[in-house]
Amino acid sequence: MYSQFTVANELPPTPDALNYQKCLIVGNYLMIISLLVVTSSIFITFAFDQLFSIAVQISAHISTIVFAGLLKIGYVLRCVALHGFGQRSF
Repeated sequence: MYSQFTVANELPPTPDALNYQKCLIVGNYLMIISLLVVTSSIFITFAFDQLFSIAVQISAHISTIVFAGLLKIGYVLRCVALHGFGQRSF
């Protein structure tokens, strides 16, 4: 069985299993990190805007867009890895 966040000791007998494992790990971590950044950016932008300068708010707006795109890329990496391992439902 494959691991979600570390390289597994025993991989399934599929070709390029190690590459799929690395793709899954990178996708999972990219999704977690970008979700945290997007959430904090939204809080900076809308919930606690009076506590931050306009430059920080502009940076938070931009990072919301950029890291939302990275979240989608992480999901695609995860889907590619799971498809490579033979899973058909995501």
